Amino acid sequence: MSDGNTGVPHPDAHMVAAADRGQLPGRVPTADYEACPVTHTVRMLGDKWTLLVLMLLAERAHRFNELHRRVDGISQRMLTRTLRALEDDGLVTRTVFPTVPPGVEYDLTERGRELLVPLSALADWVVRDRVA
Repeated sequence: MSDGNTGVPHPDAHMVAAADRGQLPGRVPTADYEACPVTHTVRMLGDKWTLLVLMLLAERAHRFNELHRRVDGISQRMLTRTLRALEDDGLVTRTVFPTVPPGVEYDLTERGRELLVPLSALADWVVRDRVA
């Protein structure tokens, strides 16, 4: 879990060794699980559209309609919700240009770009695992 300001303790060496043996001590309280930032991130990334939107924004900044055209099957409402959630999590930035009508562009933040590193490692692992 995390040793940040979440109140969820970072697992010590004893807990990691116990987990490796499939012997975690006691029950994991629901409140601890729900408060864990890893839980939130896994839920967010498990959303149907989030990874695809992140990968498209990894290429370059996109306007809303560009994203909508590139993501087959996503509604405008769902794209809006996905982008707002990514913005709320600090992964995407929304820039409004003073044109008529206003132009809006979405791009990854530095934090969003940092997330690409573990996502890429996970993708590599999945591909290697499927081949084996």
